[in-house]
Amino acid sequence: MKDFWHVINTLPQEQWPPLYSAIQSLILGGVIVGALLSAAGYLVLLERKVLAWMQHRVGPNRCGPFGLLQPLADVLKLLTKEDSLPPFVDKWLFIAAPAIIMLTAILSLAVVPFGQPQWLVVKDLNVGILFFLALSSLGVYSIVLAGWSSNSKYAALGGLRATAQMISYELSMSMSLLAAVMLAGSLSLNKIVEAQSSLWFVILQPLGFVIFVISVIAESRRAPFDLPEAENEIVAGFHTEYSSMKFALFFLGEYVAVVLLSFVISTIYLGGYHGLFDIPYIPAAIEGPIWLLAKVGFFIFFFIWIRATYPRFRYDHLMELGWKYMIPLSVLNLIATAVLIILFPTLGGHK
Repeated sequence: MKDFWHVINTLPQEQWPPLYSAIQSLILGGVIVGALLSAAGYLVLLERKVLAWMQHRVGPNRCGPFGLLQPLADVLKLLTKEDSLPPFVDKWLFIAAPAIIMLTAILSLAVVPFGQPQWLVVKDLNVGILFFLALSSLGVYSIVLAGWSSNSKYAALGGLRATAQMISYELSMSMSLLAAVMLAGSLSLNKIVEAQSSLWFVILQPLGFVIFVISVIAESRRAPFDLPEAENEIVAGFHTEYSSMKFALFFLGEYVAVVLLSFVISTIYLGGYHGLFDIPYIPAAIEGPIWLLAKVGFFIFFFIWIRATYPRFRYDHLMELGWKYMIPLSVLNLIATAVLIILFPTLGGHK
């Protein structure tokens, strides 16, 4: 049995026995989905607590000790609310829209490596970056379909804003990722992490890192880029007509996306499961996930910090930032990276 586990951990994932590979993917995938949904629920509480702390308020403190049962109270409240279906909506698209945003965010985590052993990766795809970008693009459909199928002017305006915003910032996000891919010499997230074993890409790609972080904040429609749901302009935007758990799914999808994007930033630019130093008395197989979760926790806090600090952009300023600054800078970063790789062939994952 010990020899079997040694062989499994040393073999590339594509050479595993098919049955073992399927069982491992199902178990790890189930654990990730359960942990992700629980984390998203408590991320709502964390955000309310951190915002209250930054704004000198108290925050939720009535439901359970220190307000820890507040997410459960919110779920029960939403489950018991009337699930209304407004007249003249496109019923099936109206119902499907909230599910799309959840599915795309959850599926994207399948290619994120959580640690050094092979069994800590659901699926090591050699096109992991393309898989992430493809699902990110599909997430746009959730917002667009919600706005269009609601048969409401406010929802339609929110959907149109989201379409323009997400497509605009996808370009700069994709090109900043391409620079990291060029450094690693691979589209696999595993190989990108391994290429950072001695030097994190945030050192080699400071401009790409900043562009990517700003772009993913815009992609997730978080403040100060929350124009598709600007309540002082278009009531609530694309989800105006939603209620009960369909309404909750949009916000659960947003928080799942925050967790996912924190994983992606940590994986591509901060070395993933590679740490700054060895943690004493901690097995190597557990040390990697601890470092990765610490980085993810920092970026989740960063997302909340940004929301508490910056006011919402004006819409023309939002589009101007994307097209006049982010896209040209990402192209410049891509060209500079190509020149650096030609001049210094040993950079990143190149040998």
